[in-house]
Amino acid sequence: MKHKILLVDDEETMLKYLSRFLIKRGFDITTAISGEDALEKIKKQDFITVLLDVLMPGMDGIDTLREIKKIKPMTEVIMLTGHASVKVAIEGMNLGAFDYLMKPFNRDELVAKLRMACEKRLFNEKGINAVNIPEMMPEKPA
Repeated sequence: MKHKILLVDDEETMLKYLSRFLIKRGFDITTAISGEDALEKIKKQDFITVLLDVLMPGMDGIDTLREIKKIKPMTEVIMLTGHASVKVAIEGMNLGAFDYLMKPFNRDELVAKLRMACEKRLFNEKGINAVNIPEMMPEKPA
Protein backbone atom coordinates (compact mmCIF):
# COMPACT_ATOMS: atom_id res chain seq x y z
CA MET A 1 0.00 0.00 0.00
CA LYS A 2 1.38 3.40 -0.97
CA HIS A 3 1.05 6.05 1.73
CA LYS A 4 -0.41 9.37 0.54
CA ILE A 5 1.98 12.19 1.44
CA LEU A 6 1.51 15.91 0.84
CA LEU A 7 4.75 17.86 0.34
CA VAL A 8 4.46 21.59 1.07
CA ASP A 9 7.32 23.92 0.17
CA ASP A 10 7.53 27.26 -1.61
CA GLU A 11 10.69 26.14 -3.46
CA GLU A 12 9.66 24.31 -6.62
CA THR A 13 13.07 22.69 -7.05
CA MET A 14 12.80 21.20 -3.55
CA LEU A 15 9.31 19.88 -4.33
CA LYS A 16 10.51 18.26 -7.56
CA TYR A 17 13.54 16.71 -5.88
CA LEU A 18 11.57 15.37 -2.90
CA SER A 19 8.76 14.10 -5.12
CA ARG A 20 11.08 12.05 -7.32
CA PHE A 21 13.04 10.77 -4.34
CA LEU A 22 9.96 9.70 -2.33
CA ILE A 23 8.08 8.22 -5.29
CA LYS A 24 11.08 5.94 -5.86
CA ARG A 25 10.70 4.84 -2.23
CA GLY A 26 7.09 3.84 -2.72
CA PHE A 27 5.16 6.88 -1.48
CA ASP A 28 2.15 8.41 -3.27
CA ILE A 29 3.13 12.10 -3.52
CA THR A 30 1.09 15.26 -4.01
CA THR A 31 2.70 18.70 -3.83
CA ALA A 32 1.60 22.15 -2.70
CA ILE A 33 3.50 25.40 -3.26
CA SER A 34 2.04 27.30 -0.28
CA GLY A 35 0.16 26.87 2.97
CA GLU A 36 -3.04 28.05 1.32
CA ASP A 37 -2.58 25.56 -1.55
CA ALA A 38 -1.95 22.78 0.99
CA LEU A 39 -5.14 23.54 2.91
CA GLU A 40 -7.24 23.43 -0.27
CA LYS A 41 -5.79 20.00 -1.12
CA ILE A 42 -6.27 18.72 2.43
CA LYS A 43 -9.95 19.70 2.33
CA LYS A 44 -10.40 17.59 -0.83
CA GLN A 45 -8.16 14.59 -0.08
CA ASP A 46 -7.02 12.56 2.88
CA PHE A 47 -3.25 12.50 3.33
CA ILE A 48 -1.68 10.23 5.92
CA THR A 49 1.26 12.57 6.46
CA VAL A 50 2.24 16.10 5.46
CA LEU A 51 5.87 17.16 5.06
CA LEU A 52 5.60 20.90 5.71
CA ASP A 53 8.19 23.62 5.22
CA VAL A 54 8.21 26.12 8.10
CA LEU A 55 9.41 29.26 6.34
CA MET A 56 7.10 30.21 3.46
CA PRO A 57 5.72 33.54 2.25
CA GLY A 58 2.12 34.24 3.16
CA MET A 59 0.88 31.52 5.50
CA ASP A 60 3.94 30.05 7.22
CA GLY A 61 4.34 26.45 8.33
CA ILE A 62 3.20 27.03 11.92
CA ASP A 63 -0.04 28.70 10.79
CA THR A 64 -0.56 25.98 8.19
CA LEU A 65 -0.02 23.30 10.85
CA ARG A 66 -2.68 24.92 13.06
CA GLU A 67 -5.19 24.85 10.22
CA ILE A 68 -4.33 21.27 9.18
CA LYS A 69 -5.01 20.10 12.72
CA LYS A 70 -8.39 21.89 12.70
CA ILE A 71 -9.43 20.38 9.35
CA LYS A 72 -7.95 16.87 9.69
CA PRO A 73 -6.65 16.37 13.25
CA MET A 74 -5.41 12.82 12.62
CA THR A 75 -3.08 13.89 9.82
CA GLU A 76 0.53 13.55 10.92
CA VAL A 77 2.79 16.51 10.10
CA ILE A 78 6.57 16.62 9.89
CA MET A 79 7.99 20.14 9.91
CA LEU A 80 10.89 20.81 7.53
CA THR A 81 13.06 23.86 7.99
CA GLY A 82 16.39 25.34 7.10
CA HIS A 83 15.87 28.02 9.70
CA ALA A 84 15.07 25.82 12.65
CA SER A 85 15.26 27.01 16.17
CA VAL A 86 14.38 25.17 19.32
CA LYS A 87 11.47 27.58 19.75
CA VAL A 88 9.95 26.76 16.34
CA ALA A 89 10.44 23.02 16.86
CA ILE A 90 8.80 23.13 20.29
CA GLU A 91 5.94 25.26 19.01
CA GLY A 92 5.29 22.84 16.16
CA MET A 93 5.40 19.82 18.47
CA ASN A 94 3.05 21.56 20.94
CA LEU A 95 0.62 22.18 18.07
CA GLY A 96 0.60 18.49 17.19
CA ALA A 97 3.46 18.01 14.72
CA PHE A 98 4.78 14.46 14.68
CA ASP A 99 8.41 15.53 14.32
CA TYR A 100 10.70 17.92 12.48
CA LEU A 101 13.78 17.82 10.23
CA MET A 102 16.32 20.53 9.54
CA LYS A 103 17.60 21.27 6.03
CA PRO A 104 19.90 19.92 4.84
CA PHE A 105 18.44 16.63 6.01
CA ASN A 106 19.61 13.05 5.83
CA ARG A 107 17.50 11.27 3.20
CA ASP A 108 17.37 8.01 5.15
CA GLU A 109 16.20 9.89 8.24
CA LEU A 110 13.49 11.59 6.19
CA VAL A 111 12.19 8.26 4.87
CA ALA A 112 12.31 6.70 8.35
CA LYS A 113 10.37 9.60 9.91
CA LEU A 114 7.78 9.54 7.12
CA ARG A 115 7.26 5.80 7.58
CA MET A 116 6.95 6.18 11.37
CA ALA A 117 4.44 9.01 10.95
CA CYS A 118 2.40 6.91 8.51
CA GLU A 119 2.44 3.93 10.88
CA LYS A 120 1.33 6.12 13.78
CA ARG A 121 -1.58 7.46 11.73
CA LEU A 122 -2.65 3.97 10.69
CA PHE A 123 -2.45 2.73 14.29
CA ASN A 124 -4.50 5.72 15.46
CA GLU A 125 -7.16 5.01 12.85
CA LYS A 126 -7.47 1.49 14.28
CA GLY A 127 -7.65 2.82 17.84
CA ILE A 128 -4.24 1.45 18.77
CA ASN A 129 -1.99 3.70 20.81
CA ALA A 130 1.37 3.32 19.04
CA VAL A 131 3.21 4.50 22.15
CA ASN A 132 2.03 1.43 24.08
CA ILE A 133 3.01 -1.15 21.50
CA PRO A 134 5.93 -3.18 22.86
CA GLU A 135 8.99 -3.37 20.67
CA MET A 136 9.60 -6.77 19.15
CA MET A 137 12.28 -8.53 21.12
CA PRO A 138 14.49 -11.01 19.30
CA GLU A 139 13.84 -14.56 20.36
CA LYS A 140 16.43 -16.08 22.65
CA PRO A 141 18.15 -19.15 21.29
CA ALA A 142 16.92 -22.39 22.90
